[in-house]
Amino acid sequence: MYYGQGESIVLQRDVEATRVPDGHTVDLHKDEIVTIYQALGGSYTVLTDDGTMARISANDADALGKEPPVIAGLKEGTDPDTVKHNVWEVLKTIYDPEIPVNIVDLGLVYHVRVTPVEEGKNKVEIVMTLTAPGCGMGPVIQQDVEMAVKNLPGVESVNVEVVFDPPWSREMMSESARLQLGMV
Repeated sequence: MYYGQGESIVLQRDVEATRVPDGHTVDLHKDEIVTIYQALGGSYTVLTDDGTMARISANDADALGKEPPVIAGLKEGTDPDTVKHNVWEVLKTIYDPEIPVNIVDLGLVYHVRVTPVEEGKNKVEIVMTLTAPGCGMGPVIQQDVEMAVKNLPGVESVNVEVVFDPPWSREMMSESARLQLGMV
């Protein structure tokens, strides 16, 4: 993981990315040079030569010549307690494309509930917020959460609810996040 390294890379194939901060889709093309601005949690925020900032998902890391990350800290099993542990671990790999802190340490995740629906299958409900109500990347972050959790063993369904009450504030960040962002 790194932030702001400025590594320039020639794209190895065409790739669909998400423009930051508005969340619209943008196509990046093979042989285009991009500069990695942020690479955290497997996704990559890149800058193009024309100044466009875009996010390339972990599933498309190969377009940059990178490997998708392996998530450390996951436990084996599909019981609700294990699934809940794994949900929190996977949420720590999801980052706002503009902020080098994961959504858990940013204080964006308010609640995780795991409910068994049958043997080895669970329903996961997540209540979270965004740093700002009009965040164009909000739907992208919500989709990242849904996809990451849905791919965990023992998860049958995922519901991610984005709320704005209580509103997010800097006080919700972990101490390590505040330290990392120089806010202490």
